[in-house]
Amino acid sequence: MKRLLFISFLFVGAFVFGQTKNEIIQQRIEFIAQDLDAEEVSLEDIFDVLNTYYDNPLNLNAANKEDLQELLLLNDFQINSLLATREEKGPFKTLFELKDLEYWDLLTLDNIIPFVRVSKVEEKKEGNFKKYLKEGKVEAYFRYQRNIEDRAGYADVTDEEKEESNKYYWGDPNKLYSRIRYTHKNDLSVGVTMEKDPGEQLFGDKSPNGFDFYSAHAYYSGNKFLRKAAIGDYQIQIGQGLAMWTGYGFSKTADASSAKKNARGIKPFSSTDETRFMRGAAVEIGIKNFSLTTWGSYKGVDGSVEMLDTLDSEEARMASSINMSGYHRTTSEIERKNSLMEMIYGANVKYESRNFQIGISAIQHVYDAYYERADRLMNKYQFKGKELLNLSADYSYIVRNLSLYGEVAQSRSSNAIAVLQGATIALGRKASLTALYRNYPKDYHTFYAQGFGDGSNTNNESGLYFGGFFKLSKSWSLNSYVDFFKSPWLKFRVDSPSEGHEVLGQLKYRPNPRFETYLRVREKDKMINASGEYEGNIRPIERYKQRKYQLGLTADLGSGWKWRSRIDYVTDQRPSSGSQDGFALTQDLLYRNKNFPVEISMRYAIFNTDSYETRVYAYEYNLQNVFSIPAYFNKGSRAYVMLRYTFFNERCDLWVRYAAFVYNQEETLSSGTEEIQGNVKSEVGVQLRVRL
Repeated sequence: MKRLLFISFLFVGAFVFGQTKNEIIQQRIEFIAQDLDAEEVSLEDIFDVLNTYYDNPLNLNAANKEDLQELLLLNDFQINSLLATREEKGPFKTLFELKDLEYWDLLTLDNIIPFVRVSKVEEKKEGNFKKYLKEGKVEAYFRYQRNIEDRAGYADVTDEEKEESNKYYWGDPNKLYSRIRYTHKNDLSVGVTMEKDPGEQLFGDKSPNGFDFYSAHAYYSGNKFLRKAAIGDYQIQIGQGLAMWTGYGFSKTADASSAKKNARGIKPFSSTDETRFMRGAAVEIGIKNFSLTTWGSYKGVDGSVEMLDTLDSEEARMASSINMSGYHRTTSEIERKNSLMEMIYGANVKYESRNFQIGISAIQHVYDAYYERADRLMNKYQFKGKELLNLSADYSYIVRNLSLYGEVAQSRSSNAIAVLQGATIALGRKASLTALYRNYPKDYHTFYAQGFGDGSNTNNESGLYFGGFFKLSKSWSLNSYVDFFKSPWLKFRVDSPSEGHEVLGQLKYRPNPRFETYLRVREKDKMINASGEYEGNIRPIERYKQRKYQLGLTADLGSGWKWRSRIDYVTDQRPSSGSQDGFALTQDLLYRNKNFPVEISMRYAIFNTDSYETRVYAYEYNLQNVFSIPAYFNKGSRAYVMLRYTFFNERCDLWVRYAAFVYNQEETLSSGTEEIQGNVKSEVGVQLRVRL
């Protein structure tokens, strides 16, 4: 039996190291992205983490719990088992020893092999300028993207018309991006990011500083008293995301038993998300198992701000909303840019050992204008004021095969208390079960939170989630979950208290690393406003049931070629519009060969849906650090081709990509400023990466 396991381990290792770096990282990101129902997502921080560990593999003999959590490839039990075994038996000598760890299997090894190593632990010495100069790496990106067809917002009109109307963009259709970043392994990062979105000016009257968005950071990570420090733009993640969480944060995915979030504390920010980040300084200091993290941020956000007719100078300005899009194309969007100043400061005190962690936090938000949402019934319990204080306490505890975790948070503006409590039990390597309860009151207030839930806001929701992973045999596995939730008050597109449930089941067959197929079924049963014309501000509510069926297949064809096929079928039933369905078939052909400098990604897809309600989202390969999950709806086809050429001893990479939608029965596409005359919507992108 041991000989068989050894042969299997060698086979897995040979297959993994036969893949290219880009393919390995893309596979991990694709797994995360496949359940996201959004056309544009930012997963740059995930890519940066995996890219860093691929170039600088994590030494498992020196890694701590946070290092292992940061990989996003191991669960709590696998991490605890590795650390406990290392404490008991000493350093690992080979990666082959990992197969004997409790809760580990060959799939786990397959996932982490490209990002880890085992070697002798050397005492970390203080860095000096020569060391950082010799061992550090500089990476620069230069990117150009453009939608090819003319859109209504780019009409050739006078500046006076642009000033008076929000139908026209001030800039050209080009999207430009540049990033220069220096990194030294995992302990030092210095970088600058610049971006101009389509429709925004570059060195014009409306953008005299050049790019519309600039971001810069300097980040250091140590292992003694000064553990982390950041200046410029950075991320903060605490607990389970009920009070403070910036950057990527998931909820329900096909990995049904992984509902727990692992907060990363302070991390550098180099993304193009123009809203969900901190700007200022942050530091983490610690002694043994205790640590203190504190931070301060001051930046402008895009608020809808108006002057009030009042004698009270403190209440002379009022903000009714904060725009999160990051676009500054039209006159109104430009006027909103940085119109509301936001100051955030806070602290987190934490005690952490191998299997236990507890922390308490306080976060203060201050705005320079009085914040009050529009006078609508849905906004009755929303935050009002200029200052918001959030308090929270979180913990996690692992005992044998049971993991307990949770967070309790309070918004002092309303004294509402939000609660999340989760538990996961591992039944050896064959199964794991998760139960999670959350209760976010309708008057719980927070601006930067990503608690687990069905909705995107961590308020006005309570629910109970059950998920499980079952390894049925060597080749077969099952993931499934059921989530029951309800909202005690009105929310977007639901003019009534509501309730619903969601169920997912995924059966996967993976006899070897070269072939995989799966069947996924997901059902959503929720309440929503009825469609149609109705009088008054409150619309009647109806219940709708939507089912999504997905069949996928991946096959390694040899010689660097890989084929992927996927079929999606969606049904939607609601009283106001009856029964509708949607269908999509996608075919991908990929070429990745370490001995050849060109990589090829191709897709052809056809789709036919009755409406936007039965749309299909499908993740697709794009320029590195660009993540797209377009929506397929109406009737037509989608195709793209992308080439990547590596040259100059793998120091340079050039990507070229073309993608297009062709709709069968449309004379115009989109509406308003984005309207296109015709039935084709296409885009082109070029990117150069240089590494020194």
